[in-house]
Amino acid sequence: MKRYLVLENGEVFAGLAFGAPCDTVGELVFTTGMNGYIETLTDPSYCGQIVLQTFPLIGNYGIIPADFEGKCCVRGYVVREQCQTPSNFRCEETLDAFLKANNIPGIAGIDTRAVTRILREAGTMNAAICDTVPDDLAPLRAYRITDPVPQVTTPEPYTLQPEGSVLHRVALIDYGAKRNIARELCRRGCAVTVLPCSAKAKDILAAGYDGVMLSNGPGDPTDNVDQIAEIAKLFGRIPMFGICLGHQLMALAQGGSTVKLSSPGISASDLPLSHFMWSCPASSTKSTSPSVPGRMGA
Repeated sequence: MKRYLVLENGEVFAGLAFGAPCDTVGELVFTTGMNGYIETLTDPSYCGQIVLQTFPLIGNYGIIPADFEGKCCVRGYVVREQCQTPSNFRCEETLDAFLKANNIPGIAGIDTRAVTRILREAGTMNAAICDTVPDDLAPLRAYRITDPVPQVTTPEPYTLQPEGSVLHRVALIDYGAKRNIARELCRRGCAVTVLPCSAKAKDILAAGYDGVMLSNGPGDPTDNVDQIAEIAKLFGRIPMFGICLGHQLMALAQGGSTVKLSSPGISASDLPLSHFMWSCPASSTKSTSPSVPGRMGA
């Protein structure tokens, strides 16, 4: 069945439908990972977004629930080719079945390189996946992601124990945390208490944690006014570490700013970096929109 990817600039790409039989609108971003599509689909940081995979074949090892990073929150999925016959001993279902179960429409047969070039030049833009091309693009252009963090945070606190002895007690504030953050802390001897995004500084300090981890998450960091205010109360009173959205909220809590980089449509699991202390290259996972400038408050 034919389906269309419609960009807010009016460009239309025809493809083939898979996944849920419904229309959707969202922010269109691309990711360059050659693998890890399961982690991408279940990363809460993509809440409200349509994700385009630049790697041409997606779904070849199926869906593996043990690799999930959280609840699937994407609005749509765009690929060049979707594999209908996955082959992996851990596979439990196909990509198509997973999208249908989560009510997420997908579109295949798209020239993802052409769309990627558009996004690299124009940055993140709204898009629709639909069965018929709309005559009026005003609703598409008006789409905004609103209050995504409360949608993806844990509703109640819970604690995860380490594999061995408890060396530290860490509070992980969940703004859309990937499961691997808590998993890696537990591997290092931390008892991790996962807290909702509404956690109060006074309660965190009263609980006597050894440190606070501020997680990744979706949306514009400046929208999280209450969370920024609580983080500001923690500075100088307890060790803190922020990743992704958590890092951006820390900067805002100290009077800094965030900006969108020149190519904000990209996220990736294979971006190179150089470690200045060890003088060795490494591969990193990054989302480049938004970012904290080099100088706080710049």
